[in-house]
Amino acid sequence: MKPSKDIGRLIEIMAALRQPETGCPWDVQQTFESIKPYTIEEAYEVADAIERNDPDDLCEELGDLLLQVVFHAQMAEEQGLFSFGDVVEAITAKMIRRHPHVFDRSEADTPETVKAQWDAIKQQEKRERAARRATRGIARDDKHGLLGQVQRSFPALTEALKLQEQAAKVGFDWNAAEPILDKIEEEIAELREALAEKKHERIKDELGDLIFALVNIGRHVKADPEQALRSTNTKFRRRFRHIEENLERNGEALEGATLARMEELWQDAKALEQQQDV
Repeated sequence: MKPSKDIGRLIEIMAALRQPETGCPWDVQQTFESIKPYTIEEAYEVADAIERNDPDDLCEELGDLLLQVVFHAQMAEEQGLFSFGDVVEAITAKMIRRHPHVFDRSEADTPETVKAQWDAIKQQEKRERAARRATRGIARDDKHGLLGQVQRSFPALTEALKLQEQAAKVGFDWNAAEPILDKIEEEIAELREALAEKKHERIKDELGDLIFALVNIGRHVKADPEQALRSTNTKFRRRFRHIEENLERNGEALEGATLARMEELWQDAKALEQQQDV
């Protein structure tokens, strides 16, 4: 086997790895369920490479993510479900079908009309999917209802965002961002009450309500909460590293530093960032 830019080579490699007699013992024993966590992890690593603006890592991580697609397709083909070619055909058909303004004739010529057209096509696809399931004797559809279109496997922040977006399509939404601030303050007050009562289940419930409200205001101001939090995580890493480096430079141990000392260095890191932004 030699490396190649042809996707066919990757498919051949995965098929060889899955051969029961001559393949890799680890690859052979994998299932959709066992591989699922790796698929999610690879998607996050792609996002991380993008945020770090590292094209080398991005190229590698995209390859790792592509491998996951090939892996799942290979297991499906072994079970007689579908092949990698079927996956490619399905997505190309979907993209052509959902972009009639590009590949066919359509009146959609603005982002708003394109989005409305996309949603209408998805609804038609949903009806066709339900019909196919019925012919196969699958009575129940776990994706029933308006919110059934939102995958439960999404990260919680993303799921909350998409649930709110779906509900907003039928008018279940705030008219502006400002009233959501009142809702956030209301949720904070309820969280304070729960903390005072020291009831763990209520604390967890109220915390979830507060985060859900914060996601809502992010949606209204067009700040994706998942990305906003990831940016804050990056900022936290950077500032905490500043604390570590300065303690080390002064011969101080991180474990022995007081909270006041670490807060001092944190504020120093924050001030330096503000100077750079000027």
